Amino acid sequence: MRQFNLGKSKEDVLKMVPEQTIKKVNLGNQSIGLLRIGEAFFAFESQCPHRGASLIQGSLNAAGELICPLHQYRFELKSGQVKAGSCPDLEVFPCELSEEGLQITLPSE
Repeated sequence: MRQFNLGKSKEDVLKMVPEQTIKKVNLGNQSIGLLRIGEAFFAFESQCPHRGASLIQGSLNAAGELICPLHQYRFELKSGQVKAGSCPDLEVFPCELSEEGLQITLPSE
């Protein structure tokens, strides 16, 4: 496992990632998507497992699901489980917000 830290404080991270906005974040040699809902953060692979569409261009629905811009497949943010569409589940990565910033854990390469 590889761990990455964003920001130097909780306030830094909250300013860095606007509410309900998907940001592209480069960690090592991998690009991921990062989304904030309140003080909950969700990190996920940046491309849809179906056809490789950019999930950075995706959207969030009222149920808190990530929607792929290409075929409107929906993914549950906590587990990555596909909720609508014929697509493999989305790979998600653990995040933890603390007073020292946001820690994101990615699998080893």
